[in-house]
Amino acid sequence: MTYWPPADPTDATAIADERDEWVAAVRDHAGQIAYQLARLEGGDYGQRTVETDRGEWTVKYEAGDLEYLRFDPTRGEEVYVVSTKQPPEPGPLAEALADYDAFVAGFNDYVDSLDGLYDDIPTSFPDVAPTDGIVAERDRILGEIREVCDRIAAELHRYEGGDYGSYATRVADDRWELKWEQDRASYLRVGGSNGLYLLSQYQPPAAADIREYAPQFREFVRAYNDHVAELEADLEPIEV
Repeated sequence: MTYWPPADPTDATAIADERDEWVAAVRDHAGQIAYQLARLEGGDYGQRTVETDRGEWTVKYEAGDLEYLRFDPTRGEEVYVVSTKQPPEPGPLAEALADYDAFVAGFNDYVDSLDGLYDDIPTSFPDVAPTDGIVAERDRILGEIREVCDRIAAELHRYEGGDYGSYATRVADDRWELKWEQDRASYLRVGGSNGLYLLSQYQPPAAADIREYAPQFREFVRAYNDHVAELEADLEPIEV
C-alpha cells in the first residue's frame, strides 16, 4: 500500500509565470535585434552568433522576425531561451539571462565595428556603355533568319498539309530542326533536343551563339533547297 506525503505538492505556477514573463520580455527585446540583423544582412532568412565570456548566443530570424534565440554556455547544455517550441527550464534560463546583457553588448560591438565600412567607396561610377547598336544588329540578323524560316514553313505547310510539322537536316555535324505551325516557323534549333534555339518564342540566343551559327544558316537553306529538288524529282510526271 502506498502512503502519500501529507503535504500538498508545491505549486509551481508562480515560477512558471515568472519564467514566461522573462521569456516574453527577452522575445520582445531580442526581436529588435533580429529585425536590425535582417536589415543589416539584407535577406529574409539568416542568423548571427555572438560570443561572450560565458558562451555563445545565436539569434536566428525569418522574414525579419525572431525565430529563436539560443545560448550555448561554455559549460553545460545549450538552452533555447526563445523558440517556437516548448519554453526553457527555469534553471538553464536563469543561467542564460545572467549573460544576456553581455550578448546584447556583443551584438552592439559587432554593429559598431561596421561603422565607416563604406567611407572609401566612390559615389561616382563610370558611364554605362549602351547596347543599342549590338541589339539592333542582333535583331536585324535574327529578323532575316526569321523571314527565311517563315517562307520555308509556308512552303512545307503547303506541300505536306496539316497545321504542324518539322524539317530537319545536318549542317557541319549538327542537327538543325525547323518546327513550323501553319505558315510560320515555331523555332529553329541547332544540336538536338538539348540544343541551341537560334529562333524561338522566348529570349534570343547569346551574341556568341549568333556569331557561330548565323553564318551556317546558309548551309541549312541550301540543304532545304536540295530537299525540295529531290521532291520535285520524285514527283516527275508519269505517263499513263
